[in-house]
Amino acid sequence: MKILLVGSGGREHVLAWKMKQSAKVKELYCAPGNGGISDVAECVDIQATDIPALLKFAKEKKIDLTVVGPEAPLTAGIVDEFEKHSLKIFGPSRAAAQLEGSKAFAKDFMHRFNIPTAVYKTFDDIKKAKEFLHNVPFPIVIKADGLAGGKGVFICQKFEEGIEALEQIMQQKVFKDSGNKVVIEECLIGEEASILVVSDGKDYVILESSQDHKRIFDDDQGPNTGGMGAYSPTPFITKDILGKIDARIVEPTIRGMHKEGHPFKGVLYVGLMITIDGPVVLEYNVRFGDPEAQAVLPRLKSDLVEILLASCERRLNTIRLIWDKRSCVSVVMCAGGYPGQFETGKEITGLEASNDKDIFVFHAGTKRQNSKFLTNGGRVLSVASLGDGIADAIEKVYKAVDKIKFYRCFFRRDIAAKAIRKATRRTVPMR
Repeated sequence: MKILLVGSGGREHVLAWKMKQSAKVKELYCAPGNGGISDVAECVDIQATDIPALLKFAKEKKIDLTVVGPEAPLTAGIVDEFEKHSLKIFGPSRAAAQLEGSKAFAKDFMHRFNIPTAVYKTFDDIKKAKEFLHNVPFPIVIKADGLAGGKGVFICQKFEEGIEALEQIMQQKVFKDSGNKVVIEECLIGEEASILVVSDGKDYVILESSQDHKRIFDDDQGPNTGGMGAYSPTPFITKDILGKIDARIVEPTIRGMHKEGHPFKGVLYVGLMITIDGPVVLEYNVRFGDPEAQAVLPRLKSDLVEILLASCERRLNTIRLIWDKRSCVSVVMCAGGYPGQFETGKEITGLEASNDKDIFVFHAGTKRQNSKFLTNGGRVLSVASLGDGIADAIEKVYKAVDKIKFYRCFFRRDIAAKAIRKATRRTVPMR
């Protein structure tokens, strides 16, 4: 098979690495790719959002399967365009991708199908949104409606922070048109977890659980980022909790999208809060999570390409997943200044840390210059490790991380620490 992978981040590197292991793959291309991906795929200089150029390339190269990594081309309708030309592509349609493309759409969808989520209100007028803040207990959560690279969520502890968030989103337009509308919702407190579901529109398989770490600093301090690390599996997702997630959230979501005429094909990412009342949806994404994919996919023993094909061919009911029983911890290494301003073009050393069979270095913001790798983004690398339990994986991954160096390198030191300490779970209602 000839496969085209769309994207350039750490998620795309782990997807390329995993697909390359399949005996089905003869040629693998990635557009635009990054420095590390060039080791396992032929990188093509086409941006992930340039749908006409990607379509032309897929036709010329007679691509058998296109796999879309990031959300932007999905919400822009790349799947619809490829399928219009009878090209096989893994991912949801533009209509189904609204589950991530519009938080207001997602919240209204959950309300229609009685899927547990936080109490919310939607506003497209900043004056009315500010007035609403006078009538709610804090903390609250304010979200930009559209795509914001994982940075459009503000957890506001007091009224003044809420006003500032609204002004940044709706007035200063820090997220451009994604901030034309906001969702204000109650702040749920508990343990966060992520569930990835591969669906063919009717049937689905649930992947092993993971937990992301969104804040920039240890102990979940500082602003939100695209993700600073993840681990899998998470002990908070017990067999009983997973059963509730399936029955109350996953099944109604897949059924609901089908009922509304937008069958969901691809990866459904469900961001959850595990509260004392059970699992509650924080958000949907419509693609593999980043950095969750870097913690989940190294544990997958099944052929990933076969799973993706089964989704495209509407035969996921034939798929049974096989998992490595070990744990995986993935730590994101960033350029200093991220998620704000940062410098690029700095040499990366110590990448031989990945020579250990249980250590994997997935590139995100890198580029290759002759025999050197240079920084080329805010999130530069994801270093992952398999271990006999979370504690062993943590020890291994940080030994590897400490060997890798680049200018103003920064990372959290507490990834997966939550898995080995007891946490308090409660909810703060908004009326």
